[in-house]
Amino acid sequence: MTVVLVRHGRSTSNTARTLAGRSPGVELDEHGIGQAERLVDRLAAVDVVEIVQSPLLRCEQTVTPLARARGLTPVIDARLAEVDYGDWTGRELASLVKEPLWRVVQQHASAAVFPGGEGLAQVQARAVAAVREHDARLAREHGRDVLWVACTHGDVVKAVLADAIGIHLDGFQRIVAEPASLSVVRYTETSPFVLRTNDTGGDLSGLVPPRAEHPDRDASDRAEDAPRAASPSVPGGEV
Repeated sequence: MTVVLVRHGRSTSNTARTLAGRSPGVELDEHGIGQAERLVDRLAAVDVVEIVQSPLLRCEQTVTPLARARGLTPVIDARLAEVDYGDWTGRELASLVKEPLWRVVQQHASAAVFPGGEGLAQVQARAVAAVREHDARLAREHGRDVLWVACTHGDVVKAVLADAIGIHLDGFQRIVAEPASLSVVRYTETSPFVLRTNDTGGDLSGLVPPRAEHPDRDASDRAEDAPRAASPSVPGGEV
């Protein structure tokens, strides 16, 4: 089973350099709307069987054109919601970098708990559980390798990728997930394989799940066929 992790398009908070968190009413800006529309063409070569999204408006706006084009009704899962940044919500990044907790977030994420909010370890646990549960459900429903989309937020994407790559959460800031980027993970019975990270354009036809010539091939054979991809690394957080 293959999931395309989509970070929402550029938002008004991204351009204002504030930490949106779960603030209501944060929308895509004009550029972000264009990114959402282009997502339809970017995924044109693959058969998307389901779309799952964070409940926040900017994710809804990001997947709406794709859902309309495919005749799908997105599934909303609160476990894919943005980090609850608590008292940091809505603040300017320029002021947050001066907080002692900022360095913890960047270098020791597993210990970071936002004042009045949640910890990044909690975020990873809920998001990974959501992705793996939806993936297992779709495997049961379709009985074959299919591709689905999960639209969420930057820190959530990075946390899921860290789990899939097999690195400690403390290293998740080395993973990049830009607005409207696509990151792809194929889950097998034995291991997840990261196929792409932070893809901001290009041909995605290679993601079409192969139809096995021999359906009785075991999981280890299929796992060995899965390609691996590396990711560029820069520090940073979701805005």
